[in-house]
Amino acid sequence: MGKKLYPSNVLKNAIRVREAWKTIDEGLAFGDVDLGRLDAAIEGIYKTQHEVISLEHRLIEVRNRRDELYLSAWDQVKRVRAGVKGLYGDDSNEYELVGGTRRSERKRARRRPATE
Repeated sequence: MGKKLYPSNVLKNAIRVREAWKTIDEGLAFGDVDLGRLDAAIEGIYKTQHEVISLEHRLIEVRNRRDELYLSAWDQVKRVRAGVKGLYGDDSNEYELVGGTRRSERKRARRRPATE
């Protein structure tokens, strides 16, 4: 989403203008903009903001549930790999089939020469 098309304090300004408008003249209108229309916009902002907050909370719940499922699946994958490794060995074709790296295909650790 790009740059917002409105300032961050629109609601605060709208409420301030509404209160001043009531003090000046409630029947005053500026073209098709009247006090009722501004009130409707303010109420719409409150309702929509409440809906956004509710959806954000729901999204957090769904993401947490997704993360729990990922953790559960990962735990099962690790257990299966460990079981296959224990049953068939860490250099077996079966271990490679379940996503493990065969011992014979692992990089050898290099020794660093001692610097004096």
